[in-house]
Amino acid sequence: MSIISTIKSNPKLKQFVHWCLIPKHQARPRVWVKWFVNPFFHKKGKGTSICRRTRMDVLPFQPFNIGDYSTVEDFATINNGVGPVNIGNNSRIGIGNVIIGPVTIGNNVILAQNIVMSGLNHNYTNTEVPIYLQGETVANITIEDDCWIGANAVITAGVTVGKHSVVAGGAVVTKSIPPFSVAVGNPARVIKQYDFESKAWVSV
Repeated sequence: MSIISTIKSNPKLKQFVHWCLIPKHQARPRVWVKWFVNPFFHKKGKGTSICRRTRMDVLPFQPFNIGDYSTVEDFATINNGVGPVNIGNNSRIGIGNVIIGPVTIGNNVILAQNIVMSGLNHNYTNTEVPIYLQGETVANITIEDDCWIGANAVITAGVTVGKHSVVAGGAVVTKSIPPFSVAVGNPARVIKQYDFESKAWVSV
């Protein structure tokens, strides 16, 4: 039996290891984890910049990978506590973004400011039990290559934004957006798609 399997199968040992990695009632990893553990588990591409005021709540038991020449701006939060976060090449994570895995972001993606995308939802089926004790459900968010997401947009769990698409500022995306589309509103709806014959964006 592997070390990880042993830890997972022993509740007390699992609780102790969790405490060693994260202070109780917090999401941030301990400093020693950031300095001495994460660099061996997570991949950061060449020329990539993660700004100093970014909150990196990343832990070794879920993947965090970021490709070449990508940027994570100040005041963004990246959290892989319940699911992996993978960011491609030449992508920009804007100021104040919140990304909670599982999230996959492709290449050449632009995320403007204050965007929230969370692959995590809290269960809430029993009103007599606090929400935080009822567990979570996760569903991967995928932002495909060459997308632009406008400021203050919200991308909900399970959504895929197809390649070469634009999501307008302030949109709340609750359903997947097909490739080569422009989506606006709350809930977001597609208002334009790219027409390859006319080589223009046309209303739908």
